[in-house]
Amino acid sequence: MLNPFKLLLALGIIFSFSVYAESFTLSSKDITHGAFMDKQQEFNGFGCEGADLSPHLKWANPPQGTKSFAITAYDPDAPTGSGWWHWQVINLPANVLELASNAGSVKEQLLPTGAMQIQNDYGIKGFGGACPPAGHGVHHYRFTIHALSVDKLELPKNASSALTGYMINANVIETRTIESLYKRD
Repeated sequence: MLNPFKLLLALGIIFSFSVYAESFTLSSKDITHGAFMDKQQEFNGFGCEGADLSPHLKWANPPQGTKSFAITAYDPDAPTGSGWWHWQVINLPANVLELASNAGSVKEQLLPTGAMQIQNDYGIKGFGGACPPAGHGVHHYRFTIHALSVDKLELPKNASSALTGYMINANVIETRTIESLYKRD
């Protein structure tokens, strides 16, 4: 027969560990969940004149079993029928927990060794900022960190965004997202 005291003690220990376990988080110095981005994260081209800087991103307390990370930036509101991929970075080592502003630059090469940027929907292998059609209303930009169960995603150099997304989702343990806003009048 179960001893009620031992059962309560065991439940208390389990509960105390879960209370003190810190959860996976994503933060940024440049963007805020639910707030509008500024011109620093606007694309420079297609009629937009921003600085085209990928935002600073910092994550903490990755889940157990994390072997690498991927980052995606996606606009589901783009009038394409399939949204718009602004950025995909794969094969970020498990010991990397932060990317500086402009890490998605093609010219600067600020990503850690081994990381790979996928061609975005602008046709660039790097970050491409917000550039919604003028007058189209508010767009939602989802910057997501994906904790992955594999050391490396094996993808061809010309992998599509869809293939990359598939492989990320097939190996994801947990994600966190900052959804920022942008519009052009």
